[in-house]
Amino acid sequence: MAAKVTTKDVYQEKLKKLKDEIEKRHGKTVEQLLDEREKRVRDAIELRIPDRVPVTIQTGVFSARYAGIPLSAMYYDHNAYREACLKTILDFEPDTGASMVLVNSGLVMELLDVKHQRWPGGNLPADVPYQFVEGEYMKQDEYDLFLNDPSDFIFRYYLPRIYGILEPVAKLTPFRNMVGGQGFTAALGIFLRPEFKALAEKLTKAAEEQERLRKEGAQFSHVMTYLGFPSTFGAGLAGGGVGQAPFDTISDSLRGMRGAMLDMYRVPDKLIAACDKILEWRIAQAVPTKPDARGNRPRAGMPLHRGSDGFMSIKQFEKFYWPTLKKAILKNIELGYIAAPFWEGIWDDRLEYLLELPKGKVVFHNEKTDIFRAKEILGDHMCIQGGVPPTILQTGSPQDVEEHCKKLIKTVGKNGGFILGPGSAIDYAKPANIKAMVDSAKKYGWY
Repeated sequence: MAAKVTTKDVYQEKLKKLKDEIEKRHGKTVEQLLDEREKRVRDAIELRIPDRVPVTIQTGVFSARYAGIPLSAMYYDHNAYREACLKTILDFEPDTGASMVLVNSGLVMELLDVKHQRWPGGNLPADVPYQFVEGEYMKQDEYDLFLNDPSDFIFRYYLPRIYGILEPVAKLTPFRNMVGGQGFTAALGIFLRPEFKALAEKLTKAAEEQERLRKEGAQFSHVMTYLGFPSTFGAGLAGGGVGQAPFDTISDSLRGMRGAMLDMYRVPDKLIAACDKILEWRIAQAVPTKPDARGNRPRAGMPLHRGSDGFMSIKQFEKFYWPTLKKAILKNIELGYIAAPFWEGIWDDRLEYLLELPKGKVVFHNEKTDIFRAKEILGDHMCIQGGVPPTILQTGSPQDVEEHCKKLIKTVGKNGGFILGPGSAIDYAKPANIKAMVDSAKKYGWY
């Protein structure tokens, strides 16, 4: 009787074929290629001179467009999107693999009735990219509630404002009222209401879908490693580290940019107290890193938003932003992570502050900062990543990209400590320009 061939068997056979093709093309095993790429990136991060300048790309929207699938597949057809990411990495062969840490489930977002996000195929057309809906989800006069009873504020005020499914939770009595007397039993009756029964059913479905996506994302990271491409972020965007800059948490998620800016003038002490409190919580829950079997440490990613030159003065930066950000980065380093913030915007006037961070422990992933100035100030202190503007990748020619990358490699790549890559998202880049960027590292980047 013939053995039953499963979908899993077919996929494993496909991976085996891809592995054989990679090894034949390079004349090396995928394990050797993985070790070379990991060492290349690690040497650059730790300010040693690698064999050549490493180069990295992103998947995201670019992969969906490159594979000819709608952007909604990122949220509703995860198998197709993973195949698109796989195709992207195999076709361009950068030094790092695809990352699935930013992939969400449209079903989960629908079940939760998400108010602060818009996504393709959900509340946006299938080919319109994701949008974050900023708002004042915490009012200025709620700082005291946030500081004095944060769990109550987050559970009964904040979460119901950004997840429609949790609106019934706002009707619950504060937990502080459940001490003594009948305690929690006095509140049990509310859970018999239809809205709470519906809430429980939807949360169960959302949790099951989220767990499925988590497992598949982890499996995909193993696939990338199996084919010789190391992960960019390891365990995840925050990697178990401290995470976002506290001021950004308030500005992005609680008060909105307008609210946070007004707070610097109207309630500065409460704003600082909230930043300190958020940092305290993040440090308390952060866990030490666990290097992989080859000793590689994951990166602790951290998207930075409001601290750049255009959002606040140096005086405000020193008072509201830098103290807690610096502590967060130092804690990530202490926990054993590679601190890898994405320094969004322009940091030309703030580069000297980064010299206060330990040498060779932080990556300066540059978006729009003058990268040549960054090299002058930070070149012997921390690894610099990026340098290729999305504008040139979208509108330039392959020759334009090659000349720009050649200049970056010669100047920023001098004496190591440089990872060539896009300054930010490559969503609408020309594939020929992505190829030119990757090929430039392999053509000009050898030391």
